[in-house]
Amino acid sequence: MIRLSRMADYGVVVMTFMAHRRDQTMSAHQVAEGTGLPEPAVGKLLKMLSRGDLLESHRGARGGYTLTGAPEEISVADIVTAVEGPIALTLCVDEHPGSCDVESLCPMRGGWNQINTALREALESVTLATMAYPVPAMLADTAGQQAPAGAR
Repeated sequence: MIRLSRMADYGVVVMTFMAHRRDQTMSAHQVAEGTGLPEPAVGKLLKMLSRGDLLESHRGARGGYTLTGAPEEISVADIVTAVEGPIALTLCVDEHPGSCDVESLCPMRGGWNQINTALREALESVTLATMAYPVPAMLADTAGQQAPAGAR
């Protein structure tokens, strides 16, 4: 079974929470309380997401974090990458040659690169807006069109 790490999953939860409060500056305590996640994990995630340019950190008595962009412009791939690093199922990816001990002998490298690319593209195609504001199935048009703007 292939799974996201707990921290990557929590990263999506935190970013979804922030998307619902995109005009507010939220402290780590507020995010932890609102999401039900442990505050130490939330604090760590907020720093990672800030270093990944997905959140902006504000200092001071009214400090906290805000989204750096619109939820429609942030992908799940951006979030996972900020938390975990490059998205890949295997070490033998195009961006990291030499990371595998048997790389020069492996006949499957090209196949794994194709799978890694497909996974990355799939995660890039899902935005934070989609995660934060999913369209209920009963509102989605059967022809594959999006639901009316008021239903989003």
